[in-house]
Amino acid sequence: MNGALIGLVVGMALAFAAWFGGFGAFLLVAALGAIGFTVGRMVDDGLDWREFLRGPDRRRR
Repeated sequence: MNGALIGLVVGMALAFAAWFGGFGAFLLVAALGAIGFTVGRMVDDGLDWREFLRGPDRRRR
């Protein structure tokens, strides 16, 4: 899937959540989508969750 198609699907899911469930459902779908996106990127890139949470290397000066 390319980025435009994924964006279309995500936009449609958020629109349906907002229309049928209200603003709370919209926020829930957006938050769960962001979490799913992050986990998917971590799986695709082979990152360890500890590396992701630690952030940039603090030894750089």
